[in-house]
Amino acid sequence: MAAPATEHVRNIVLVGQDGAGKTSLAEAMLHVSGRTPRMGTTHDGKSYLDYDEEEIRRKFTIGTSIAPIPYKDYKINLLDTSGHPDFIGDTLATMQAAEMALFVVDAVAGPQVMTTKLWHEAEDMRLSRAVFINHIDRENANYDVAMATLHARFGSRLGPVSIPIGEDVDFKGVIDIIRMKARYHDGNGGEERIEDIPADFMDVAQAARDKLCDLVAEADDELMMKYLDGEEQLTQDELEQLLDKAIAQELFIPVFVGSTIIEQGIQGVMEDIATYFPHPRHHGRFRLANGEETLVDENGEPAAFVFKTVSDPFVGRLSFLKVISGVLEPGMELVNARTSKKDRLGHLYVMMGKETNDVKSAKAGDIIVVPKLTETRTGDTLSKSGEVAIDPLPLPEPQYPVAIEAVNKKDEDKLGTFLARAVETDPTIRVSRSEETHQTVITAMGDAQVDTLIARLKEQTGVEAKLVPVRIPYRETIRKVAEAQGRHKKQTGGAGQFGDCWLRLEPNPGGGYEFLDEIVGGKIPRGFIPAVDKGVQDAMTEGFLAGYPMVDIKCAVYDGSYHAVDSNEMAFKTAARIGFRAACEKADPILLEPMANLNVTVGEEYAGAVMGDISTRRGRIVGTDSNDAGETVIIVRVPYAEVVTYTKDLRSITRGSGSYTIELEGYEPAPMDVTKKLVEAYQAARAAGN
Repeated sequence: MAAPATEHVRNIVLVGQDGAGKTSLAEAMLHVSGRTPRMGTTHDGKSYLDYDEEEIRRKFTIGTSIAPIPYKDYKINLLDTSGHPDFIGDTLATMQAAEMALFVVDAVAGPQVMTTKLWHEAEDMRLSRAVFINHIDRENANYDVAMATLHARFGSRLGPVSIPIGEDVDFKGVIDIIRMKARYHDGNGGEERIEDIPADFMDVAQAARDKLCDLVAEADDELMMKYLDGEEQLTQDELEQLLDKAIAQELFIPVFVGSTIIEQGIQGVMEDIATYFPHPRHHGRFRLANGEETLVDENGEPAAFVFKTVSDPFVGRLSFLKVISGVLEPGMELVNARTSKKDRLGHLYVMMGKETNDVKSAKAGDIIVVPKLTETRTGDTLSKSGEVAIDPLPLPEPQYPVAIEAVNKKDEDKLGTFLARAVETDPTIRVSRSEETHQTVITAMGDAQVDTLIARLKEQTGVEAKLVPVRIPYRETIRKVAEAQGRHKKQTGGAGQFGDCWLRLEPNPGGGYEFLDEIVGGKIPRGFIPAVDKGVQDAMTEGFLAGYPMVDIKCAVYDGSYHAVDSNEMAFKTAARIGFRAACEKADPILLEPMANLNVTVGEEYAGAVMGDISTRRGRIVGTDSNDAGETVIIVRVPYAEVVTYTKDLRSITRGSGSYTIELEGYEPAPMDVTKKLVEAYQAARAAGN
């Protein structure tokens, strides 16, 4: 496929709920266009686009695949994305590379949670939109109900450009409202038949045509005035000349209908994409990191934006690039705006699923895949000068932490290397190492993302890993003043060990750890005082009740004794540890639990259920508010241990529509039942030698 001119490129991102048929729409378009010899299907693992082992196993799209479709003189880049909430980061990043979002909606289920969420994201991006109502041949499919639901959810700008000839088992074909013709496809890769509209569908077709003209006329002020005055109807030429403008300006959102499995309505979608959907120069401006804006420009300096990175076990790292300006060619050196380092374009690929084909160039507006850009990450911009930097779209923050361990300790290094690579290819994954809990913690969007990561770890490296609960960073402190002696005496054949100190502990709320030297008269030589301080700090690190670090304690050493021969730093360090633990027993030690500030955003219908659930987690409702979308924002103060896995619980309560932000702030005394449970677990572990 030769590099197409910018105005002949169409970048269409397929978005919507899992199961609506995004991948099958892409597969149908590939087949109908002649790009593939058969219709790929997801349910039997024979999809061209869902080729990843995890996608085949799960039977849904995980990461974006590209389906480049030649149609007449045009190149349609279909970007098939995931509709699962765990992989929304990849979907949002891909949407930034498209000029049009085509939402695929199931005719029976209608627009669901992810469809609505992504619709609002597309609005914020100023991305032109269209809808394909799929599965109109399914049992209980009702076109009028589907359209009414779309209008209720997304507004009156939606208008049909095709309507079904029958529905459910009676579905036979579609009526093309733009051209006022009936279209039938045999579903076996044969030619589409175009005929006159059946007489019994003419009235409904004309009503849809009138609605279409009403919306499209707004794209031209002069025609709109004539249209409103009733002077004339839009002619066929006027309608077709205004359609692309109306779609690009979001005055009109076209709605298609069909069935991907039997390939009905597919040819018309491709024809309208090529004819009326916006090309890259009509999409709008890209915001630069310096606050300025830039347009897609075929004559500008070579520049491209990396919207996705994958790590292929056979090919290596693959970078998905949207060409912003100029022309890219193999061998070209571009500068990464983030690192200021040069990267050489060894090959340029057009990719269809996992199939790659070398091309000699890629022009502004097109999408290309480049292998082995080792220093390049998702969100980077490459340009000839290095001065072009596209501002990447802010992605959702992951909130679901899990701790991971290699089953075999010898594989820890391999695990670390794999996780570092995973972070570079997926910006919605965070990996951290806690020195306090000695755990490697993955923070992800949810269970499915973590499970996929572990499966790929084993597939690509042979390393088996297990998930363990994240250790909550509890703390310990005291509530009373107490004194105790720490005395350490040990005699051996030679010089012995002797250290003796009296310690006074007192609470120091918010003041951290303080050490006071109150020794007078040389009862403990000055050279041994730092050893006492160090012994106390070591004992605080070990904890007293349940092995958690102790905080907010003021410790004074005020008396003691020493031996001229047997006393040394180690002896006084040991004596201090003994004295500290003896004093803790009298100082009313307590456990402190970390607290979280939680802002939960839900639809009004779920607010009561969420607040009830929060109360079972010992949370306190601080207040409620509402946002611009009319959703309820519940402000909560809650123990972190109760919401560490809140992602999946909130999804369950709100059917996937809720979201939240979480911030750890401060500690509060843990209740007795929590303390008892943790103390018993600690004592059992010590008894077992752990």
